[in-house]
Amino acid sequence: MLSYLSKRILSLIPVLFIVSIITFLIVYLIPGGPATAILGMEATPEQINQMNAQLGFDRPFFVQYFDWLGGIVRGNWGESYFLRQSVISAIGEYFGPTLSLAIVAQIFAVIIAMPLGILAAYKRGTAIDLVAVSISLLGSALPGFLLSMFLMLAFSVYNQWFPVAGYVDISAGIGEYFKYLFLPALSLGIVQAAYLTRMIRSSLLDVLHKSFIQTARAKGLQEKRVILSYGLKNAAPVILTAIGQSFGSLITGTIVTETLFNIPGLGMLTMSAINRRDVFVIQGVVLFVTLLYVLINLLVDVLYGFVDPRLQPGRK
Repeated sequence: MLSYLSKRILSLIPVLFIVSIITFLIVYLIPGGPATAILGMEATPEQINQMNAQLGFDRPFFVQYFDWLGGIVRGNWGESYFLRQSVISAIGEYFGPTLSLAIVAQIFAVIIAMPLGILAAYKRGTAIDLVAVSISLLGSALPGFLLSMFLMLAFSVYNQWFPVAGYVDISAGIGEYFKYLFLPALSLGIVQAAYLTRMIRSSLLDVLHKSFIQTARAKGLQEKRVILSYGLKNAAPVILTAIGQSFGSLITGTIVTETLFNIPGLGMLTMSAINRRDVFVIQGVVLFVTLLYVLINLLVDVLYGFVDPRLQPGRK
């Protein structure tokens, strides 16, 4: 296991290196640059050139890149020009709301998708299957921002059950914490549940046609036990992969939802950094979420060994 983990962690280095080059190049090519955002649109070309020289953006591309990469390796991810704090501290400050939103949304997604996927597989070809598949297709087709607006109208504008927007820390109380997270998390959870429902249904259908399922039924075991103890257990690796991918996409894809609900997470930090041309923040956030995504996939691979010992990482 340790050997496998060491190899996987080492394999992350070239991935992050390639991502860092692409990210730095994209930010480098953005017109305007931070000097224009700092000085304003009325700044003269001479003032902009002077500011770029002061910030070090007048140097060749590879000089700037390796200087930034060296700082990353040393733990110095740069300074935000507008927040007046280090990129690492800014990411740490804004990551909490994003993580909270992703966890609650994932819980909603699993709660919705599990029964729908299991029922759709067990009742394949029936009205229940048709309804479950239709709901999952509708959830996939409906744009996330439109679903968020519907939920806002239904639960906040017309009924005032939940706040329209905003965020409070869990220190303010668990009730207030979930009250502000409920609508954005439900919006994201419904979209992810659509994907998970299809994956659970298809993975269970593959397992339910196996010979050991027919043997379990022939022994007279209850159908509930056959589905949950034998079917779901053997479909768990595929379902676990789907949940891992879903959670990774929640961490990296909350920009629209955070903006709509005014949640101070990584999405809003990224949008404000793009608008202000705060290059080190943009590069730091992209690198951070990429690292998170690959670490989540690594965690999923490790968890395979717990749901099915035959799939334990490093086992031959």
